[in-house]
Amino acid sequence: MVIDHVGIVVKSIEAGIKHWKDVFGYQKMTDIVINSRQKVKVVFLCKENSVLIKLVEPTDESSPVYKFSLRGGGLHHLCFKCENLQSELQRLTDLGLRMLTEPEPGEAFDGENIAFLFAKQGLNIEVIETDKKAKKRRFKDQG
Repeated sequence: MVIDHVGIVVKSIEAGIKHWKDVFGYQKMTDIVINSRQKVKVVFLCKENSVLIKLVEPTDESSPVYKFSLRGGGLHHLCFKCENLQSELQRLTDLGLRMLTEPEPGEAFDGENIAFLFAKQGLNIEVIETDKKAKKRRFKDQG
């Protein structure tokens, strides 16, 4: 497995985009995507030779990250890309990680399956097996 991105919860996705651009030099890699299952808006940010950042904003009070965003948000998850989602999930659960979300289509990944697990040190892990990102922008359109 390799790290695909770092997920950061924000109160406002637009303010988050501006912050990551002004402070760290990141640019929008995708348009904002609504994830109806998790009740969040997400956007991927990129910077040359750096890890991708996914900003996550709750869309309503029933979102799993709503209360976290009220406390200021912050690091939510590390996402790892693997070769085979099912076998990797079996391996991780055999090692004691707890399944939070069974594999389901992820709108931010063009409908490819994603899953979430809980690991030690209070860390949420997202696992994917795709390079797809929904609403990806062409380089000249970033900004």
